[in-house]
Amino acid sequence: MNRRTAAALGVVLFVSAATPAAAQRVDDTVLGDRGSDMAADLLFVRPLGLVGTLIGAGLFVVSLPFTLPTGSTGDAAREMVGEPFEYTFNRPLGDFNHCGADRHPCGAGRR
Repeated sequence: MNRRTAAALGVVLFVSAATPAAAQRVDDTVLGDRGSDMAADLLFVRPLGLVGTLIGAGLFVVSLPFTLPTGSTGDAAREMVGEPFEYTFNRPLGDFNHCGADRHPCGAGRR
C-alpha cells in the first residue's frame, strides 16, 4: 500500500469515527419488540451482569491495598461493584438504557 492510499484510508477512518452515532429513541427496542428484548435480557444479559458483578467484586477486593491508601475505595466500589449490580438487579426487564425507579441512565451514578 502506498503512502497516498494509506493517508486516504486514515482520513476516511478518522472522519467516520468522528461522526456522531444516531441516537436511539427512548421507546425503541433493541431486537424489534419488547417481548424479544425481555427474553434476551432474562436469558443472556442478566446472567452476564451477574458474572460481571461477581468479577468486579473480586477485583475490588484485590484492589483494596491500592485504593485504601489513596482514599479512592468508594470510587472503586461504585465502578467495579455498584454499577454492574445496579445494571443487573435494578433495571426494568428488557430496558437496556434506564436503571432504578426514577429511570436514570444506567451507569450515570449518583456521585
